[in-house]
Amino acid sequence: MTIENASLLSPQMKKSAEQYYKACEVIPGGVTANIKYIAPHPIIMERGSGSKLYDVDGNEYIDYLLCYGALILGHGHTAVFEAISKQMKEAGTTIFGTPHQLETVMAEKLIELYPGIEMVRYTNSGLEATLLAIRTAMAYTGKPKLAKFEGHYHGGYDQVLISVNPDINQAGEAHNPYAVPESKGVPDYYVENTIVLPFNDLEATEQILRTHKDELAAVILEPIQGGFIPAEPEFMKGLRRITKELGIILIFDEVKTGFRLSLGGAQKMYGVTPDITALGKVLGGGFPVGAIGGRREMMMISAPDGGRDILTAGAVSRDEREVLFHSGTYNGHPTVLAAGLATIGTLEEANVMDALFDRTQLLRSELEALYRNYGVAMQTVGKGSIFNIVLTDAPIKNYRDMGKANMQLRKEIDYELLRLGVYIKPLNRYSMSVVHSEEDIARTVAAHESALKCV
Repeated sequence: MTIENASLLSPQMKKSAEQYYKACEVIPGGVTANIKYIAPHPIIMERGSGSKLYDVDGNEYIDYLLCYGALILGHGHTAVFEAISKQMKEAGTTIFGTPHQLETVMAEKLIELYPGIEMVRYTNSGLEATLLAIRTAMAYTGKPKLAKFEGHYHGGYDQVLISVNPDINQAGEAHNPYAVPESKGVPDYYVENTIVLPFNDLEATEQILRTHKDELAAVILEPIQGGFIPAEPEFMKGLRRITKELGIILIFDEVKTGFRLSLGGAQKMYGVTPDITALGKVLGGGFPVGAIGGRREMMMISAPDGGRDILTAGAVSRDEREVLFHSGTYNGHPTVLAAGLATIGTLEEANVMDALFDRTQLLRSELEALYRNYGVAMQTVGKGSIFNIVLTDAPIKNYRDMGKANMQLRKEIDYELLRLGVYIKPLNRYSMSVVHSEEDIARTVAAHESALKCV
């Protein structure tokens, strides 16, 4: 059965297909986010528990998508459930609409863990976090343009929906990529005001940054592209040196990497401190969340008084000061922060992160050995508790290198894995949780072997 011609992923997924086609009548494309779509139809889930998902047909899956990495404690972790139940019971409401204590508690925790964070502002998603980070950099520097790296994703809005998965035939030279819009509806303004950089190519990146230094407010990057292609240490150090010299704000988008490479994210692992950090995913313990943190003088421009001391300066009319506008009814939602603090607290327990990394490495090593035994060119690429399976022996350092991989074979294996009870969206990265067991790993490796025999 070919993927393109299949009317069902499997006869065992009949209800998923039926529910999906019903959804298509009232939801465009049947999904509420394009990334949730899988051809010929997504699998409709009914419940989760620990490392497992269960669909509407009653099929069980070992879950390695984990809501794109957000559920580092797995599904329904006791610590999270108890924290949100306690918070709502004691507060007597789901939300105050006013400041509350957990905002400060979480901010203090992030300042403690992340070298680049001195003050914190909350948002409701990683997308909003990167948007606010960019606005902050532009307000602070007064410059109009942004530089981002080819292949890096920072959210689905106009300003960064550039050169995420560009057609190489339209994307220019590897050392000097063109800005290519990723979607219809992206205004030319953002294409013209976004400078695209080549990831892990320090020499070319430096040349581009020096050319545009007077108009660039910030450089934003995923320290681990797509959650699995690591920046080379010397590249990271060099980028920090160059941006500091040129007066360009360096933004780390740690939405994927926050708490997954270390409790202090990629910046702690690399020993490189950005000016602004964007966080999301794991931070919310399974709830929508985002946050930015950065240097005090930079963050203070979003204060209602424009950075003045509100206790002594008195009232200041809006036209007498410049303030970066940032608001949101649900920012710092108490239930979300309770879930996030419970998640962080669990990760801080003795040996929890070490055990997570050990099990991740065990799965990677066993998969690499299996594919090697079957004579299939394959490597696992990643850091910490996230990685991807790339079907090539060639080095993978950036977006263009992924073109060397056998994507069709990977897709066929992934579809077979779905039928065998291993859930990963085809071609996506693997995210591990603290509740994935050695039994899960053994079953996963066995499923890969069965898949290799079938494709």
